[in-house]
Amino acid sequence: MSINHDKEFKLALASLPVKRQRQIAVAFCRRVLDLCHDVRVKSALESAGRADITEAELLLAAHAAQAARVDSFAQCGSDAGWTAQAGHFVAKAAQACVRSATAGDNIAWDAAMQARLARTCQTVADGLGTENTEAPEQYRILETLLRFEET
Repeated sequence: MSINHDKEFKLALASLPVKRQRQIAVAFCRRVLDLCHDVRVKSALESAGRADITEAELLLAAHAAQAARVDSFAQCGSDAGWTAQAGHFVAKAAQACVRSATAGDNIAWDAAMQARLARTCQTVADGLGTENTEAPEQYRILETLLRFEET
């Protein structure tokens, strides 16, 4: 399966069960994890990436990600730099990974969008503009994971 644009990407993600979406969302977040220095975010992603995570563990990880997101938001005042904004969006992406979800939710899409915002903030901070470099990488990740499942 070749994914060339967001419509295909979103549909492919939506077709997956929540548990699989969670694992793919974690893969998207790991690509931008270096933009956030909050250990609660890393811990939440490590938990969410486990196939055997329990609902209780997921709830604890969600609380940690929520606290990290709130703290990062508080640090992103009007004078905050793009780097701080990037960390905030990584925390939001992690929060999408660990939130409670049911069939029909698209947590992987939500995490992907937040990861893209984080990457855009980083490219602006680096003086490289706002070109969306993360989307093609996310397409590649999803294609690879779907191809791996087919074998």
